[in-house]
Amino acid sequence: MSTPLPPGAPELATPVPSPCISLCKMNRDTGYCEGCLRTIDEIIAWSKSDDAFKRGVWAEIRRREQLIDFE
Repeated sequence: MSTPLPPGAPELATPVPSPCISLCKMNRDTGYCEGCLRTIDEIIAWSKSDDAFKRGVWAEIRRREQLIDFE
């Protein structure tokens, strides 16, 4: 049974949900998906990874959100 998603903190849920928002377009400059901010390697590894890996990816997404200018 899944734990309900904490508001604003899906990375704390179990199982860890995918950050995919079905806007799949890789940005050539950043190397990140423009929808979920994951790298192609993170996207490929996601389905076979444990929650610890997924939480690490979410931590990277949070860091990337602070660094990217969303103009």
